[in-house]
Amino acid sequence: MSETKSLKLEVTADGAGVITMNRPDVHNAFDDQLIKDLIRALEKMEQHDKVRVLVLKAEGKSFSAGADLNWMRRMADYSWSENYQDSLALASLMQKLYQFKKPTIGLIQGAAFGGGVGLVACCDIAIASDQAKFCLSEVKLGLIPAVISPYVIAAMGKRQANRYFITAERFDAETAARIGLVQQCVPADNFESYCDEVIKTTLQNGPEAIQAAKNLISFIDENTYGEEMIRETAQKISDIRASKEGKEGVSAFLEKRTPNWIAATKTQQEQ
Repeated sequence: MSETKSLKLEVTADGAGVITMNRPDVHNAFDDQLIKDLIRALEKMEQHDKVRVLVLKAEGKSFSAGADLNWMRRMADYSWSENYQDSLALASLMQKLYQFKKPTIGLIQGAAFGGGVGLVACCDIAIASDQAKFCLSEVKLGLIPAVISPYVIAAMGKRQANRYFITAERFDAETAARIGLVQQCVPADNFESYCDEVIKTTLQNGPEAIQAAKNLISFIDENTYGEEMIRETAQKISDIRASKEGKEGVSAFLEKRTPNWIAATKTQQEQ
């Protein structure tokens, strides 16, 4: 796939779409161009028919240090209207990642500050190296983490946001896992192999089923328990049981063979 100065894009043979932020000299900090590039990259990956899982990662010591200093200097001279439009672009990026149709996996190898924490929170699965550090640093600058707040609060909860939004203190990967910002903290020397295994394990599952599972979680989260939910969940499992993939998966299990979506991937890799 095409690349930009700030991003590397790859689609692996087994269906992982990998977006790698590639601004290590500025700790993968955000500016308006990186935001535009990430939005376009997400759109490409979502439309790519071979991509089954999205992986977001970064080069260098940091995952993302938040706002780029030069971008911040420009923003300081923006009018209210220019600031609003600029913020809408960042909001669009967060929304596109959070609502990405396919499962998303964030691999956090280093520091994630400010907007970088927003990216972490928007991923369905977030795995952090024990060398990673986190900070919602906006109030140190007299600002607030407004655009990323819906996703960060959904991940860590209001109680933890009350602390870390207001103190702007740094916290480690173990704390990030404990409060729910990431799901796993992994020793640095085992980080890559562990992440590869999670990606591999995810890609063994039915492509339609993993998307349907993601949609199911959103439906349950956004609705209250009642008659409508009972009917809707019964319909969802009926739909997928009757689908070609559902029938193939159950048949493969009963016949003790590899389902065709895995067999097809292996054939592609051999070719």
